Amino acid sequence: MNIAIIPARLGSKRIKEKNIRVFFSKPMIQWTYETLKKSKIFKKIFISTESNKIIRICKKFGATNFIKRSKKLSSDNVPILPVVTDSIIKINKILNYKNVCCVFPCNPFLEISDLKKALKYLKTNDKVFVHTVVRYTHPPERGLYIKKNDELEVILKKNLKKNTNSFRQQYYDIGQFYFARKEVWLNNYMNSMRIGIKKPIWSTVDIDNQEDLELAKILFKKKKLSRNK
Repeated sequence: MNIAIIPARLGSKRIKEKNIRVFFSKPMIQWTYETLKKSKIFKKIFISTESNKIIRICKKFGATNFIKRSKKLSSDNVPILPVVTDSIIKINKILNYKNVCCVFPCNPFLEISDLKKALKYLKTNDKVFVHTVVRYTHPPERGLYIKKNDELEVILKKNLKKNTNSFRQQYYDIGQFYFARKEVWLNNYMNSMRIGIKKPIWSTVDIDNQEDLELAKILFKKKKLSRNK
């Protein structure tokens, strides 16, 4: 049995109340919830939150399972592992299940096909930790810092002498979902083998700030138009 956990706290410094902000006529979290529901992969979908406001909004679009999170686990500097672990421990008291998918709430680009790919990996290897990734379009080794006066500072000067094709291709986590066995979560997923599902750079946006949000609006609008053709 598979369950999904959506960690959705109310506080967000860069985009106020990001998880319930209206995005193309729906709260952000509703897009994510409806995709998970439509996938028919999950026996239950739980929303972990400290906010009664989020609970009220989620109930309006049909969500019924909530994990009330403590304020201690709802601050900016709390990583995702203790939040998911807290939910797993509480869900263990009411349900028997095997796999846990943590899905972030600001996820309007979430694809059911990617969730199914991840689940296939779990069926062949019970020790993997699966998530989506996107490739860096330029080698991070040639990165620059910008100082307050717009002066550029080279991170590693020796790398500026190398051609971009001399670096190994790198990828980054785009913050969509993390799928693994319950035991992998409880035993610290950082010790497990990670599997990456590659996504095109134009297919999604990790929405962290206002600039990301504006890009997400452009991409999502194009996505809707292409589906209506």
